[in-house]
Amino acid sequence: MSGTGSIAEVGTPSARSRALAVLRVRSRALAVGLLPAAVAVVLVSARTTGRLAGDPWPAVTLTVCAVAAFVLLVGGIFAAVVLRAGPAMTPTVPLSESAAPDLYRLVRDLADRMDVPAPSAIALTPDCDSWLEDRTHPAHRRARGRALISGGAAGAGGPECEPGAAPVLVIGSPFLWWMRVAELRAVLAPVVAGTGPSAHPDIADARGFVRGLDAAVDVGGRRFLGWIAAPARLLLRLCRVDAAEMERGVAAAASDRAQGVDYALRIVAQEQVGLAYAGWDRLLTRVALPAWRMGRWPAHLDAGVVSALTELSRRDRLADGFTSRLGERPACDLLDQPGAVDEAASLLAARLFHGGPAEAGPDWSPVDWAAYPEEVVDRKWRTEAARLLAALDALSAAPGPAASTVERVLTYLAADAATDADALAGRLSGDLAREAVPAASAAAGSGADALPLFPLEAPRSGRDLLADHVVALVCCAAVDSAGGEPGLDWLDGPVLLVAGVRRADLAGPVLSLVEDRDPGPLRDWLAEVGVRPEKPVRLV
Repeated sequence: MSGTGSIAEVGTPSARSRALAVLRVRSRALAVGLLPAAVAVVLVSARTTGRLAGDPWPAVTLTVCAVAAFVLLVGGIFAAVVLRAGPAMTPTVPLSESAAPDLYRLVRDLADRMDVPAPSAIALTPDCDSWLEDRTHPAHRRARGRALISGGAAGAGGPECEPGAAPVLVIGSPFLWWMRVAELRAVLAPVVAGTGPSAHPDIADARGFVRGLDAAVDVGGRRFLGWIAAPARLLLRLCRVDAAEMERGVAAAASDRAQGVDYALRIVAQEQVGLAYAGWDRLLTRVALPAWRMGRWPAHLDAGVVSALTELSRRDRLADGFTSRLGERPACDLLDQPGAVDEAASLLAARLFHGGPAEAGPDWSPVDWAAYPEEVVDRKWRTEAARLLAALDALSAAPGPAASTVERVLTYLAADAATDADALAGRLSGDLAREAVPAASAAAGSGADALPLFPLEAPRSGRDLLADHVVALVCCAAVDSAGGEPGLDWLDGPVLLVAGVRRADLAGPVLSLVEDRDPGPLRDWLAEVGVRPEKPVRLV
């Protein structure tokens, strides 16, 4: 397009100069690698013409030629690794034009208005971010070829992997469900504008060189290739500042280019980005994570984020008026089958943030929001209650399992010896760690990531785990003997409902028992709700 040259030449002078600086690092590295060969050529030529006759020139020439051959061999291997090593490609949900023709039309209209090349494809990520990703590296095409030969899906992409293709536009899936169409267009404008600078040959070449070095560092961790990492890191250090400044220049040029597209609306849209991030984080950590830990994955996380953000807007005085936007057309209407896309993004979220398998199975099944309280919350409580009572049995001097009652836990934790509670907390931590080992092995065997790429929660202390398990036992008792029900709060996750009203006052009495050895507040709570602590609790 005509705009490609203008934005590259006029809008990114700083980015281009920094790109040239990065390429100079590459040229100097090449010169260093060729220097011994050049010296060898000079010596051989001089020997051939008789200008360097006699000792020690024969030995010197032979030594220099051997060194030159070695350097060329090592340099050739290093260059081949840099060229062939596949840069990291973010796992995404591919979105074909047939699945989202209106979204592709919106993006192309944006590109036309800013006179930049349109992205070659669109993909979704289960996170609150959007960016352009270059997938033209030969390694991506090789990965696509292997996928096609094996009969699998072409996960590496299609035309976007061809040489010279424009970058792929990656959009955060929560944006599509929470944002309105106009807001999404305003947020995507500066991102799409980045295709202009990306098309400049110097910038593209510099980016390819940096990505190759970054990938070569990872290759250096393989057997027999450990020596690759050191020169790759050295070259990365030499061009790191210029590469970072180049990217800042590209971002500045793209932002300037997008000034004339929905600029007034972009301020409001950016507020929605912050709100979406807050609600999405709460939904993942409070709602999705408990389900993932039980081998279930909520199949409609993006739809759930709308409920979470609506609830957040209702509770937060600063968010007044945001819910009125819900009458406008949501961006997910730009998809032909939003439910199927939501399910694919939800499964990918479980893989990225929890390390779950890449496909559903008997021990990794989806769950709908309507079934979440019964199939996740109730099961979570009873599993934790059973674990707590089993830990008590293991620490008890009496043979065999004792009564599964709240009274038993109250009596134990109210004892005088503080070490008893520490022992119970330590036992729970150990049991959880032992349970995680076979789960991780099974996940790895099913093709899942051994560890989550982006862990959501840091390890918790033994006292916190003990408090959670006591809460679970009490909730089970409330369900069994006081008419309680498991419930779901979009921002806080599993909750206890008594007579249809959420009881959010249980944590305080439980902490008094666990930390202060005072059972009084919890006994008062049980009496108020109508829970009989001496009655056995139904376990899993």
